[in-house]
Amino acid sequence: MTEQTFRDIEPGLVLPVGLSARVRVPASSANLGPGFDCLGIALGIYDELIVETTAGGVEVEVTGEGAEDVPRDETHLVARAIVRGLATAGAAAPGLKLRCINAIPHSRGLGSSAAAAVSGLAAASGLLVEAGVRGPFDDAELVQLSSEFEGHPDNAAASVLGSAVVTWTESGAVNGGDRDTADRYSARRLVVHPDITATVFVPDTESSTSFTRGLLPDEVPRSDAVFNVSRAALAVVALTADPAALCAATEDRLHQDYRAEAMVPTLELVRALRARGYAATVSGAGPTVLVLGAGQVSAEARELAVGLGFVPATAAIAGGVEVTHGRV
Repeated sequence: MTEQTFRDIEPGLVLPVGLSARVRVPASSANLGPGFDCLGIALGIYDELIVETTAGGVEVEVTGEGAEDVPRDETHLVARAIVRGLATAGAAAPGLKLRCINAIPHSRGLGSSAAAAVSGLAAASGLLVEAGVRGPFDDAELVQLSSEFEGHPDNAAASVLGSAVVTWTESGAVNGGDRDTADRYSARRLVVHPDITATVFVPDTESSTSFTRGLLPDEVPRSDAVFNVSRAALAVVALTADPAALCAATEDRLHQDYRAEAMVPTLELVRALRARGYAATVSGAGPTVLVLGAGQVSAEARELAVGLGFVPATAAIAGGVEVTHGRV
């Protein structure tokens, strides 16, 4: 997409000073093994955002994850997402003050950039509602707009809808208007079985999605494609009705092994956990490892992960993004 910045917008409507909104958005894990670019799950690790309209300029305050690395001006991803969201209604703010309280690790495969896009768009929705411009963005609008930032909807849709999601993209489905993309992004929410919890194993090292995606081949054997189709279908059953099938349902032949050279400790941990019967996968593009299951990961397995440089943490399956506006 062609990104819009704070100075690019020439709105038909300038929002008044003093509007405010608060957003709470969950982390997410994509792929879940076989569901490359089409399965995701929301995790109970949250970023929070408080935004106010001001008389001019963009001011960004960041605490927590990424505080030393992200920009403090209009180029911040959350600020860009707010601008984009307001522009869908032909509106802009004279200025913005953002307070970002981050708990989602950056560049670790836990959907931090998708969460930032979702939080900014949700905040824009709250500001537009408070200003009386329009009603809140519905789920489909939030999935579409946030997925445009990512190029695929698995992480973004999970942060919007919560629980687990199945997503798909229809090329050429959006034409004309103010869209900078010809793709329509869609998602459906799955009701995760109540016994399922997640454990994440987060390393200190970071990963670049664009780099690891570049390691993937353009073609794969038909047998591998069939294998992943069957496992992705089984994953829907395992997530919603039969947690005992999670280990089989999270097997993959399309992407994880091809990325092994970029994250050797990650694949070593995945294999070690799976050998012990855990449904372990690379979380998104890594290097975090995700385990889904109906029981706790043993102390022995956690100690193994710590020895490889990973910090384990239990995370609930989360609900979707939450927005309040007005006196926040």
